Amino acid sequence: MNLNDLKLKVLDNKPLSREEAMFLAEYPDLGALCDAADEISRRFMGTKVDSCSIVNARSGRCSEDCKWCAQASRHHTGCANYNFLDEAEVLKAAAHNEREGIRRFSLVTSGRNVSDKDLDKFCDIIRKLSDRTGLYVCASMGLLNHDQMVKLREAGVKRYHCNMETSSKVFPALCSTHTPDDKRATIRAAREAGLDICSGGIIGMGETMEDRVDFAFELAALDVDSVPMNILNPIKGTPLQDTPLISEEEIIRTAAVWRFILPRKAIRFAGGRMRLSHSSMLRILRGGVNGVLMGDMLTTVSNDIASDRLLFREAGLDF
Repeated sequence: MNLNDLKLKVLDNKPLSREEAMFLAEYPDLGALCDAADEISRRFMGTKVDSCSIVNARSGRCSEDCKWCAQASRHHTGCANYNFLDEAEVLKAAAHNEREGIRRFSLVTSGRNVSDKDLDKFCDIIRKLSDRTGLYVCASMGLLNHDQMVKLREAGVKRYHCNMETSSKVFPALCSTHTPDDKRATIRAAREAGLDICSGGIIGMGETMEDRVDFAFELAALDVDSVPMNILNPIKGTPLQDTPLISEEEIIRTAAVWRFILPRKAIRFAGGRMRLSHSSMLRILRGGVNGVLMGDMLTTVSNDIASDRLLFREAGLDF
């Protein structure tokens, strides 16, 4: 087993075994691993950045107990609480992102799910987004059923986001109010309604590299279209507030290994990247990642769009 043979295997459209993926996860030459992941990424995904942005359409007061989340009502984080973001603010944010050249725009809501009554209100906004912009509209609204997914699609949503968050083995230690099977049912409902699927998770929540490899294989089995990779930002007031930060090398390695396991999927660097050095960000964009969540995140601030443009150019990517 060697790095070049595994790269050629992936380029020949043959999936890796778990044993092969673990060989890569422990490969001593990180630069060579990233170079190989970059070759795979550019072969299958090209050089254009798959960009997206989000707006926090409903914030706080969530009934779930996800240990990482600032918006859970049982955590005391001081996050904003509102049921609906003003429609004008949503449309303003969408117009700004479209002017900046960002391709996708998602409405994200806190909570286990959205009631039919509230979903109708969000669908009204989505119809206006579809009519007034050329954005590819996405939604992330929790554990919805098939009929609700159909409503979203008919309003103009193209892709549904539901993060699996981490491997099925690790998840129960981080959340008890819903399960990976609940999330799989949501993903299945979205797909059956004709929506693309965006599902990834958060690294750095106490899991091992082996857990991250298992997680990537679970996402491959679900055949999702887009995989956000977030880095835990330990938020004061959450149970994970004192979680030690994982190293930048570990983050870079995770991204590269995921590219080998998910060669034809958009791997999207999302929350938590503000803390990384410029050289690490550059290595990640030259090491398997082809997508970026831009602008502000749900409860944290991200890199500004102008700085991201310069970074993409330096990485040899088109925006």
